[in-house]
Amino acid sequence: MDKNKTILIRDDYITLGQLLKLAHIIRSGGEEKAFLAMHDIDVNGEKEIRRGRKIRPNDTVKVDGQSYVVCSSNE
Repeated sequence: MDKNKTILIRDDYITLGQLLKLAHIIRSGGEEKAFLAMHDIDVNGEKEIRRGRKIRPNDTVKVDGQSYVVCSSNE
């Protein structure tokens, strides 16, 4: 299994859609809805389908088996 990948954010939170773009999983916001409908995404162990879900530092997002840990770049 792959190791966790770290996503650095500057603000208090980003949306799930922004995280998918930042992690280079999708290229544009137009792909978000279809991607979320076709892929398994968990936020802190709970299934998530809302692209506007707020993701904060220390949250873990799992996309199709790959885990991303969100960290603040201000720390």
